[in-house]
Order: sequence, then structure tokens, then C-alpha cells
Amino acid sequence: MNILSVVGARPQFVKAFAVSQELRTRHDEVLVHTGQHYDEELSGVFFDTLGIPKPDYNLGVGSDSHGKQTAEMLAQLEELIEKEQPDVVFLYGDTNSTLAGALAGAKMDPAVAHVEAGLRSHNRDMPEEINRILSDHASDLFFPPSERAVEYLASEGITENVHNVGDVMYDALLLAQETALTESTLLTELGLDGEPYLLATVHRPRNTDERERLEAILDTLAADSRPVVLPAHPRTVERLEQYGLLDEFEERLTLIDPVGYLDFVALQADANIVVTDSGGIQKEAFFLGVPCVTLREETEWTETIDAGGNVLVGADPDAIRDALSNPPQSTSDAEPYGDGNAAVKIRQTLERYVE
Repeated sequence: MNILSVVGARPQFVKAFAVSQELRTRHDEVLVHTGQHYDEELSGVFFDTLGIPKPDYNLGVGSDSHGKQTAEMLAQLEELIEKEQPDVVFLYGDTNSTLAGALAGAKMDPAVAHVEAGLRSHNRDMPEEINRILSDHASDLFFPPSERAVEYLASEGITENVHNVGDVMYDALLLAQETALTESTLLTELGLDGEPYLLATVHRPRNTDERERLEAILDTLAADSRPVVLPAHPRTVERLEQYGLLDEFEERLTLIDPVGYLDFVALQADANIVVTDSGGIQKEAFFLGVPCVTLREETEWTETIDAGGNVLVGADPDAIRDALSNPPQSTSDAEPYGDGNAAVKIRQTLERYVE
């Protein structure tokens, strides 16, 4: 089988870490990096530290408006599909790269397979929500990570070729965790070995593009008695500079450059609490049993809320303070995201589908 896989952002690199090595045991995979995340620390370092196969193509699209970025990816992916003639276009998640791959594949011959199909936050103000919905409705083969995602697909009339294989990020975390904890030296370098600390990530435009909202979040975190480690996304740094807040929060928080996946897993595993607006990090904290405080008003990963391990606080300082003082604790031993063998199930399903 010939597979053309499309990646373009950090969560997709992590998923490819688990899936590409499984696909390549029996099939030919062409890996395409759209260049959606073009910063070396957000992109290239993942291929090096995780041992992901180097991309066969890098489209070099880079940052732009949603329309321009998606259009450029679409044009280039159409050319690659025509050149490579894959049996399957394989997509992850909810980025502009996902949508471009779904549109390109749907208008041509290959089947379109979507990992993380069926996720819904029910907030159409999020670009990711639009990407999820459109990508699902342009796909042929669906790999939802949970039973609830299956139900969301069914509510939209998608019931054929739907396979709940579990979450490939659980696969990736299980593969990476032991290595991360034995090889990462980041905690020692930060002086945090055995010390309590909070790990935070803030990168969504909803939180970074309004000065008052970003300042409220960071000010509340900085007031906690524990050190706060914040691997700073380029967008966040740019906004802090724009608002004249960078110097202040460099003093009050431990701002560090983005780190590779293994270092980040080590940071998460040892943290008292993870505070984030990232979807993938909510799940990783859940898998690691670390309380998660989510800086959003909604989440596509509702199972983490239901299990008690995650709480939504938006940018409300009182809600953030309360969650930091009384962190959520998971009360469920269930595995709503599968058993860590999603990649094998995906390969086996692809084989049956393409035959």
C-alpha cells in the first residue's frame, strides 16, 4: 500500500511518532511536512528527538492568514498526490494542514483517512473546530479516539467506515515516557529536581491576542507560591513584547524556549499541575495522572472532564486560583482513549479497507 501522510504542527509530529513506524513495517509511506510550524524548536527538533522519519517533502508554507495558508497547502498537495499516486491520504487532527489534505484527497483518487475524527468542542469561533468538521465530511475512513467521538460523527450522518481505535497520542506517550524520564536532564538544568512546580502553556489566539486576557492569566499564575515553568510559544513571546510585558514576566515566571517532546513529557510527569490551553496537552496530563487546569471555556476532550482529571477555567483569575489550590483529581480508572495500541489497529484497518 502507498500512503501519503500529511503533518504540519507539533501534535501531528507526536502522532506520527507512533503511527509512521507501524505503517512502515509493511507499507510505503511518503511523509509530507507542510511547514505550518516552521520554527525549528516547534518542528525540526521533533523529527530529531523522536526518530520520526525525515519528511520526504517540506512544502515550506510557513505562517500566513488561514485562507492563504490553506490555499497554498492545497495547491501543493494536489501536485504531490498527482505525482505520488497514493492509495491513501493520511491525516491527523484539526490544523489547516489537515483541512488542506482532506480537500486535496477528496477531489482526487485516493481514500482519505482521518485520525482523531469526530472531535467537537461545539465552538465554531475556533478555527480548529471548522477544520475538524470539514475534514470529517471530506474523508472516507475515520479513526475517532473515543466512543463519544463516534457518537458525534453519527449525529452528523457519518456512520460508515468509522473505527474507534483509541488515541494515538496514548501510544506515543507510552513509547516516550520511559525514555523521557531516564534521558531528559531538563529538570536538573532548571533546578527543579524534587521541587514542586506548575507547568503552563499559553498559545491560542483567544488567550494571547487580548492583552487583558493574557495578562490576567500570567499574573494569576505568577502569584502562586510555586515556580511556574512556561515553554513560550513564539506567538506568546511576540504578544508579550508587543504589550510591553515580556520583561515583567521573564522575572516572575520561568520562561523557557519550546522544548522537544521527550523533555516536555518529563516536565509534565513531574509537575504538580499542568495549566494549558492546548488540546493535546490536556490528554497527556490525563494519561500521566497529573491534574490539568484548562484555560478555555470548552474542550474537545470532554472525557478528561468527566473523569475528574481536568477543569475548565477560561481566563477567570478566581477560577484559576481555585483550581490551583484545589486541583482536579481523576476518579476514573477507565481508559476512554483505548489501550495504547491504536497504531496497530489503524494499520490493520487500512489494510482491510484498501484491499
